[in-house]
Amino acid sequence: MEKVKTTYNRRSFLKASALSGGGMMLSIGWLSSFKSAETQGLTNLPLDFNELNGFVKITADNVIKIMSPNPEGGQGVKTSMPMIVAEELDVDFSKIVIEQADLDTKHFTRQFIGGSQAIHQGWKPLRTAGATARQMLMEAAGKTWSVPVEEVSTEAGVLYHKKSGKTAKYGEMATAAAQIPVPKEVKLKNVNEFKIIGKSQRNVDLEKIVSGKPLFGIDTQKEGMLIAMIVHPPAFGMKFKSTDDAAVRKMKGIKDVFPVKIFHDDYERQYFDTTTFLEVVAIVGNSTWEVMQAKKALEIEWEPFADYSEKKNMLGRKLTAKVPAGLESTADHYSKMATMADKPATVRRKDGDPETAFKNAAKVLERTYTGPFLAHNCMEPMNFFAHVTEEKAELAGPIQKPENTELALSARLGMPVEKIDIKMTRLGGGFGRRSYAHWLIEAALISQKMKAPVKLLYTREDDMTSGIYRSAYSATYRAALDANNNLIGFHVKAGGVPESPLFANRFPAGAVENYLAEDWSIETNLTVGSFRAPRSNFMAAAEQSFLDEVAETAGKDPIAFRLELLKRAKESPVGKNNEYEPERYAGVLELVREKSGYEQTKNSKNLGVSAYFCHDSYAAHVFDLEMKEGIPVVNKVFCAVDCGIVINPNAAKNMTEGAIVDGIGTALFGNMTFTKGVPDKSNFNRYRMIRMNEAPKQINVHFVQNTIDPSGMGEPAYPPVFGALANALYKATGRRFYNQPFNSALPEQ
Repeated sequence: MEKVKTTYNRRSFLKASALSGGGMMLSIGWLSSFKSAETQGLTNLPLDFNELNGFVKITADNVIKIMSPNPEGGQGVKTSMPMIVAEELDVDFSKIVIEQADLDTKHFTRQFIGGSQAIHQGWKPLRTAGATARQMLMEAAGKTWSVPVEEVSTEAGVLYHKKSGKTAKYGEMATAAAQIPVPKEVKLKNVNEFKIIGKSQRNVDLEKIVSGKPLFGIDTQKEGMLIAMIVHPPAFGMKFKSTDDAAVRKMKGIKDVFPVKIFHDDYERQYFDTTTFLEVVAIVGNSTWEVMQAKKALEIEWEPFADYSEKKNMLGRKLTAKVPAGLESTADHYSKMATMADKPATVRRKDGDPETAFKNAAKVLERTYTGPFLAHNCMEPMNFFAHVTEEKAELAGPIQKPENTELALSARLGMPVEKIDIKMTRLGGGFGRRSYAHWLIEAALISQKMKAPVKLLYTREDDMTSGIYRSAYSATYRAALDANNNLIGFHVKAGGVPESPLFANRFPAGAVENYLAEDWSIETNLTVGSFRAPRSNFMAAAEQSFLDEVAETAGKDPIAFRLELLKRAKESPVGKNNEYEPERYAGVLELVREKSGYEQTKNSKNLGVSAYFCHDSYAAHVFDLEMKEGIPVVNKVFCAVDCGIVINPNAAKNMTEGAIVDGIGTALFGNMTFTKGVPDKSNFNRYRMIRMNEAPKQINVHFVQNTIDPSGMGEPAYPPVFGALANALYKATGRRFYNQPFNSALPEQ
């Protein structure tokens, strides 16, 4: 049984106090990683059951509430994170009330979603929170019953003293427990003692989701609320000049039309302050329909902008970023990337003597891979509610990084953060898109101007054509083989518009004696940002496709070849900065090989293999694919994941299945192109998404069983999808796929 300290720093302390009507209130700053849920079938809650941000509360009526600061974006942590607290608290999970907290920087840290880190970073703190509350309840029982606390035990929310036969529900001791000093350290359960963790629980929001209850920001309705929409420049590289709004102002239901400037010119942008267009035009009216009609009729003049610079503070690293002028086209992007691939680049890692290895190689294989810009296309378009007065600002909507955006909003409104209240609704899709919430600032500025509550709505066209996109990437790989088909040299040169996707210290770094990793980048005025498994989503595709071709060139089985390299990385690792653990990496490959029946079917089916490490986790896929009338049909997908202890197996399985379907659609169809700064696609009639009948007929998910602390789960299964699909397509068609989307090399669908 592990002992842990209950205090970490001034923001992670645990403090107890009495509720007004009796009971215990445990403040848990570390619950910032929490997800919230609504009451699970509980009714007639006590009137004194106050909703306070960042607290676990136990009332005298024996109701336990957990309020969680982090937004829910479909990962299922709104269910799985409370499971962690409930485990150590030793309660019946079905008796917990879970609610979404507002943004509260006084009580919480890391109040956002992203990077698949919620469970990973919250694991020990959340367990400690539950264990601390349980210990205080036990001490209260010991004092009340005049027995040693060591003789008090718990089970399912009930305290026991077996020698005397005394029992009490947690609620009966809650008020007394609130007077107990917080213990300096508590004992955590052994993994083999878990009763809740590792057992599947139903999503606590499931009933509301399937019944259409208002959970999402776009559902927001407030008395006196106006509807607002924005018009942004039609092309990247252009800015607002003037507008003729006389006719629009006369249209039915229209209240006002005016330009909105997102940031002041001298504002130092923080990490998530990416904004595509600095000035847009707002249209405000009584209803969505009336505003949409006015938007179509509004006449606006735009003009090209000149080069300019932005001051940025990237998590403490200050820099000045140049934004180039010009109307960019996709053809130019690919031309520039091809040129950069042939030029010297910045060396990020070098092991051994790769130049000599390639010079003396018996065989050299070189391939270049490309990936396009991608739009997120969340099912719920961007939206936010705002009501800004001179005294305060109240906002509500879907957002991934509320704490970061609150700081930007404070600077723009000239209002202290203490007067800003941001309520977080469930996200109707995020994938990184809602990390850059300039629309929240737009909504607030519009409300401030109108002196009224406002809901800002983006149309699908607004969302798809205003950024923020995944970067366009290119990677050139070279492999050097000796006369015995051993890999003796490996070289990767990767770059993109405007960022490089390179991870210099990931596999096969550490497995090849002579290794070289370089990168480059190209400036652009197109705005980019996080996209599910940032950068990994491209590098995994390129790397795993190339390794498959290297294995074939060497005359080796794809899985055996990867395992051979991983064995080398384990037994004789090259370099000191390898990010991955070879044993765990090999473990998912071995598990997926076993579960897919790979050895028995590899010669009779078109099987594509891929494996990747990211977000502290490992995932491997085997795709079983066939071509029907020129169309790829994925019959089965076998997946193995090592993410440490799995909190909620059903939720983890669902995330993996979603990642696989999402990845297939993006690999086959995802593509945003530009012509003179204008996005060529603005809605789903042109931006192809995967359809239900194109999803795999069967997905089999398997988890490596271990007792390692949990790591990332929302993103790791996504990157290896691309490589597995490409490799399966090769088996089915006899052609390698080097450029995404893959459907560009297939018959029109």
